[in-house]
Amino acid sequence: MHAPDSPQGPQGPQASHAAQSVTLPVSLDEAVAALTAMPAAVPVAGGTDLMAAVNAGLLRPAALVGLGRINEIRGWQYQDGHALLGAGLTHARMGRPDFAALIPALAAAARAAGPPQIRNAGTLGGNIASAAPTGDALPVLAALEAMLVIVGPGEPGTAGSTGSTGSAGSAGTSSREIPVSHLLAGREMLRPGELIGFVRVPLLHAPQVFLKATGRTGPGRAVASVGLVLDPARRGVRCAIGAVAPMPLRPLEAEQWVASLIDWDGGRSLAPEALEAFGEYVAAACVPDQGEPVAPGVLHLRRTVAVLARRALGRALTS
Repeated sequence: MHAPDSPQGPQGPQASHAAQSVTLPVSLDEAVAALTAMPAAVPVAGGTDLMAAVNAGLLRPAALVGLGRINEIRGWQYQDGHALLGAGLTHARMGRPDFAALIPALAAAARAAGPPQIRNAGTLGGNIASAAPTGDALPVLAALEAMLVIVGPGEPGTAGSTGSTGSAGSAGTSSREIPVSHLLAGREMLRPGELIGFVRVPLLHAPQVFLKATGRTGPGRAVASVGLVLDPARRGVRCAIGAVAPMPLRPLEAEQWVASLIDWDGGRSLAPEALEAFGEYVAAACVPDQGEPVAPGVLHLRRTVAVLARRALGRALTS
């Protein structure tokens, strides 16, 4: 949906300096049409990343397409055992109790996203599109194996396929789904005229945890974070580490190893030494050695990741 998280309906002096024109669509169809007509335009929502880049002189978009008036992407709905989340959901909205009952780890990440002004403006889609390594929602979405519903121009003369999401479905508009991890890793990119419309998240009805460690990198900015979910139906553990690399990292071997040790039929118990070893396993996979001797900063980050992974799994198993 968004380019770097940006203003919902940008107005005022900052917006006038940032772009030559501003378009404010009220539907996904209109947004896709505007982006198709203006290939240089940047879609914007909360403003938390994009305006910082504009004010720093790093970005000067020729045009903006504000997404703040598109109501269809500001809520969520249930669909086939999944939650279909609008990309315009703000962190503040996701942090509320009703959303926390639905996807607890994503709600926890939203509440940790920064001060109130950031949580009130920043959006789920903007967090994904800006793909900042410290984005709090990203490791949770990676652990949940979320899918993105990408909305864009359809083939000439064909009807759009986005009606299945309850959104746009008119001729000239189409949708496709890609794993969030593919976009974050650069394996798939948004095409001209496309934006992130929705995020499809499985409802596991099982424990899930988000934790992060902060440092002197700015208010609330993570130096490391973890999203961890249990999947009892598949007897699996899914873990993603954020902020230590350009995209969230999945320690797949550590996940498989610890899942094989959990007593899924007896209260999901795990020996304390296995819990400790899991943290070390995750840390070694996500913060590898960078030559000898290992730099103190690397050792500290590895210890931080080990503690976060161990605590996250411990909390999930006892929830």
